[in-house]
Amino acid sequence: MPHTIPNTTINLREVSTRNEHARHIVAGFASAKPWLTDIWGYLHSALDDVPALASEIGRLSAELRDTRLDRANLLAAMRATLAAHADGEPDPTWYLRDALDAPQPPPDASRRQR
Repeated sequence: MPHTIPNTTINLREVSTRNEHARHIVAGFASAKPWLTDIWGYLHSALDDVPALASEIGRLSAELRDTRLDRANLLAAMRATLAAHADGEPDPTWYLRDALDAPQPPPDASRRQR
C-alpha cells in the first residue's frame, strides 16, 4: 500500500496510525465503561471500515495510474501515426497496431510492484 496517494493529500500511513490510536482509545473506554458495549461495538465496526477503504483507495489509485499510462501511450501512437502519414510512410498505422497489440500486464501486477 502506498504511503501517499498521487495527486491527493491522503497519506494512508497517517490514516492507519490515527485509526489504530482510535481503536486503542475505544478499547480503553470500553474497559472503563462496559455498560456501553453497544456503543463501543458500533465505533469499533466503524473503525474496521478504514483499512478496507484504504486498500480500495490504493487499488483504485493503481488502476487510475495504469489507465493514464495506457491513454498516454495510445495518444503517442496516434500522433506517430498522423506524423507517419504526413511523411508519406508506407504503413503509418503500424504505430497504432503496435500500441494496441502490446501485451497487457495482469490486473494485479501493479499491486505486486509496490
